[in-house]
Amino acid sequence: MNYSKTLVAVFAAFALGGCISLPAGPAGPQGATGDTGATGYTGATGNTGATGYTGATGSAGATGYTGATGSTGATGYTGATGDTGATGYTGATGDTGAQGRTGARGTTSGGTTVIVPAR
Repeated sequence: MNYSKTLVAVFAAFALGGCISLPAGPAGPQGATGDTGATGYTGATGNTGATGYTGATGSAGATGYTGATGSTGATGYTGATGDTGATGYTGATGDTGAQGRTGARGTTSGGTTVIVPAR
């Protein structure tokens, strides 16, 4: 029974401790930071596959032949050129008629010149 009395006292202390609040004490020191784990190894890079071969290029088909060119027909002859007719004669030139006489000349008097028309 001794234990039961002790237990009752401990439970009573816990129950009363929940009702009574005390001011908080100063913050404790910060704990040490844990170590970072080792970095794992990266796997090796695989090899690149070989490049495939390019297929052969097909041959070009044969070129067809050009047909023969036809002959040109014969050129016709040009007809004979006609003769030019004779050139006519020019008629005789007529005689020039007699020349008329010149009228008398006017006389000069007092510095005035008089012109007399011919008749």
